Amino acid sequence: MTRIITLFCIFIAQIGFSQSAESYLEKIRNNEALLTAFFQQMPKGGDLHHHFSGSVYAEPLLERAIAEDFYLNLETMAVSKTKPEKGKWQTFSSIKNDGKLDYYEQQVMQTWSIKDYNGSVPSDDQFFDSFMKFEPTIAGHFAEGMLELKKRAIAENVSYIETQLSTIPCDMNVSDLVDFNTKLRQAASQKDEKAVLKLLDELYKSLQKKEAKKYADDFNTNFLAKLHKDLKIDDEKFTMRYQNFVLRFMEPVDLFKNLVIAFISSSESKLTAGVNIVSPEHGENSMKDYWLHMVMFKYCHSKFPDVKYTLHAGELTLGLVQPEDLTWHINDAIYIAGANRIGHGVDIAYEANSYDLLKYMAQKNIPIEINLVSNEFILKVKENRHPFTLYKEFNVPIVISTDDAGILRSNMTEQYVLLAKRYPDVSYETIKKYVYNSINYSFIQDTSVKKQLIKDLDNRFKIFEAKFSKN
Repeated sequence: MTRIITLFCIFIAQIGFSQSAESYLEKIRNNEALLTAFFQQMPKGGDLHHHFSGSVYAEPLLERAIAEDFYLNLETMAVSKTKPEKGKWQTFSSIKNDGKLDYYEQQVMQTWSIKDYNGSVPSDDQFFDSFMKFEPTIAGHFAEGMLELKKRAIAENVSYIETQLSTIPCDMNVSDLVDFNTKLRQAASQKDEKAVLKLLDELYKSLQKKEAKKYADDFNTNFLAKLHKDLKIDDEKFTMRYQNFVLRFMEPVDLFKNLVIAFISSSESKLTAGVNIVSPEHGENSMKDYWLHMVMFKYCHSKFPDVKYTLHAGELTLGLVQPEDLTWHINDAIYIAGANRIGHGVDIAYEANSYDLLKYMAQKNIPIEINLVSNEFILKVKENRHPFTLYKEFNVPIVISTDDAGILRSNMTEQYVLLAKRYPDVSYETIKKYVYNSINYSFIQDTSVKKQLIKDLDNRFKIFEAKFSKN
């Protein structure tokens, strides 16, 4: 990186600081080294589509597993603090004593991330399967990861991250409510929204009696606020907020329970920045219950109208699912769930009445979170196949994000390099607009914090663009 920045400085010196940032960008469109230096230094605002566990790089996770002498599954490269009953497991200390640590370190790195990916397994499996394999190294170590992300963000001129930090722990017993799983799915199979909402209302009342609020309060006070304050996350250079999220693969009652708690948490803490839903969108339960999940969000919005939410929707492509499954996910996320932002949105060209949907997103200022590196690796969608130009054509607000920079071995700078190189009609001023979108369309609850971030962004761009002015 030092050599790239030096090259950048030499070039600027040679042209005598005689042009604008925009004209300089046009000259370097096809030079990735110069683009990297340019965007590394350019202010990049916020990263709004960001998974905490997938954004921490594998190296510190592996170091932690070795230092704490985790058990390693020699076949899958999963780790565990205690030895599971099934599988071929061995401690890192014994692996080291056998002289095989270097070998397995390399295997772990290639399994927990896309390092040296060679296509031996499907790319979507490589990506999604990695989470559970390194997840045991995250527990109890959120602080180290948050500080790593903050340091990296500051280094590449990112001033805000809106991360999906953790699910909200909950040991509530809902065994007496399992019959609702069948009832909800039966109503959903008929697309009987009225019946579903009635069932959800019954469930909601039961969850209130089971003190759902106490789980949200405990998470907000004893985990989120304490961690954020103790680490001094917010300062003059950087700000972080947190999205609560639920897991798509869960049974309806468990998912709704967690969703209600997530909404309660977001409604009562200014550190939270709304709610999301995650896990592979093409998974069995994800596909089967997708419409039902959207109605659940609609119901929770009726109870907590001030809570914002962004939804992973349309992270699908032709071949991954059947063609008919590409036609309705973004539609339902917007028209039924009422999403405030959409994450990925890759299948938009296949969505029913896609032009009307795009016009609606533009009219209602519903941004799309564009994740170029992620979409290329997981879905094999890039360049002219990527719907970025479609969203741009219809003036849908666009924000540029990383998704899971650790697993993908990427960063925010690379997203902008790909954007500038692949889409030469995107001007510097348009890119700058996307940067400001990342703050303007964030879910920061405190308006004074958002205003300060915009003011700071103004100053950062002033400093950056001065590099291209005449002496």
